[in-house]
Amino acid sequence: MSTFEWIIALLLGAVALSALARRIKVPYPTFLAIGGALIAFVPSSPSWALEPDLALALFVAPVLLDAAFDTSLRDLRNNWVPVSTLVVAAVGLTTAGVAFVAHRLMPDMPWAAAVALGAIVAPPDAAAAVAILSQVKLPHRMVKVLEGESLLNDASALLIYRIAVGAVATEHLTWSQVAPTMALALVGSVVAGLLAGYIIPLLLERVKEAPSAIIVQFATTFMVWIAAEHLGLSGILTIVVYAITMARTAGARMPARLRVPSYAVWETMVFVLNVLAFMLIGMQMRPIWTRLDADVRWEYCVAAGWILLTVILVRLAWVTFYRTTLRVLVAQGIYHPNDPRAVASPKGGLIISWCGMRGLVTLATAFALPENFPYRDFIVFIAFAVVLGSLVIQGLTLRPLILAFGLKDDDPVGNEVARARAVAYRAALDAIESDPSEEAEILRLEYRAILMQAGSDPNGGIASGELPADPLRRRAIAAARKSIFELRATEVIGDDAFHRLEEELDRAELSAGG
Repeated sequence: MSTFEWIIALLLGAVALSALARRIKVPYPTFLAIGGALIAFVPSSPSWALEPDLALALFVAPVLLDAAFDTSLRDLRNNWVPVSTLVVAAVGLTTAGVAFVAHRLMPDMPWAAAVALGAIVAPPDAAAAVAILSQVKLPHRMVKVLEGESLLNDASALLIYRIAVGAVATEHLTWSQVAPTMALALVGSVVAGLLAGYIIPLLLERVKEAPSAIIVQFATTFMVWIAAEHLGLSGILTIVVYAITMARTAGARMPARLRVPSYAVWETMVFVLNVLAFMLIGMQMRPIWTRLDADVRWEYCVAAGWILLTVILVRLAWVTFYRTTLRVLVAQGIYHPNDPRAVASPKGGLIISWCGMRGLVTLATAFALPENFPYRDFIVFIAFAVVLGSLVIQGLTLRPLILAFGLKDDDPVGNEVARARAVAYRAALDAIESDPSEEAEILRLEYRAILMQAGSDPNGGIASGELPADPLRRRAIAAARKSIFELRATEVIGDDAFHRLEEELDRAELSAGG
């Protein structure tokens, strides 16, 4: 009973902390990290155990799928240069920098273990950055770069992590052994993700009840991850490709009465998994802390400070170097970006550098280390300290920094929504134009009113429940939905605009008894 009571208390405490975070406009993972740290020093707190191999699948797979599902391929392609440099260069340099500092601080630490630590703390967390970015209006392109980075850098970091852990296990690992593994992991993961993204939706569309459908969604997510790991592939990359592939057809395959509750449950579960990850890692800190004498505790705290500083400075140095190099290439006529805004301003570069908060993936990969891994306690301690430090230092100062710089967004998503809404409701009108009934005429008046305000109010739309639910409204909504699918497929609109209109049409469809 005590465990159950603690779970209730932790969840309610997390809800209170997230409400406080929204009130004072800071990312909720910041308060979760502080709560996890406090858990470590509560004498009567439980010490729950979790199999290390389970940590990544349980915490990372659903959270990553949820983020990847909403990712726009168009935006990834348009921003592939900055995203790829952050995913590859920033992660690689951070891993190398942290490994060097850790080995200098702990000379007896094997290089492979130091590299594993570097890979663990290298990838920034999506949830923390998105929590801040949703409160302010950053330029759309900058937001898409940060979202693309947070989605893909986990794959590059975990690939390095797996190689480092394998090197510790085998003691001798050469490049000739590593290269085929990396090639198989990259190519095989993309192929596996694509296959899963086309096959599994065929199973999902056969499940018509919302509770069953949601259970199958979670089960298949874990199955994809587990299958990828058993095949020696990258679970993260496989899940990302699977989610992006499935998202292209999910809107047409899944009815609104399933999609609306599914999205709500997934959002809740992502929050719960963040809570559990921070609390569980906090519980691991107490036995580590109690095993250390005073001198070693101080040594660990100093090491955590140096590694946190390394993580922050390496990202700042890379973004500055990249931005400066790009500006020189543009000035000399060597590089011609399609969009002049592709080169970040000094203020924009600093904001991107400062969006480097660590979170769930760092905690999960640290927890997933084998129990007999060398310097495991040190690595877990450093990982939690870096997460806590980055969320407190960067998380609490990011919003004031953005507001001080006065960066503006010209709202391209809102403009796309307005244009797409006009197209969608013209299609809805066309679908019922030949119907002579009184209901059809009333519906046509409603849609014409929406068209009149479509250009001036991107946040407008259908007012749910104004007319009786009937097959006529559902037919019009189906035509409108088909038109926004076509707009996304031809990349007239991006996924952000598509999902906003999809939600609007879902509400209208449910009000019509869909």
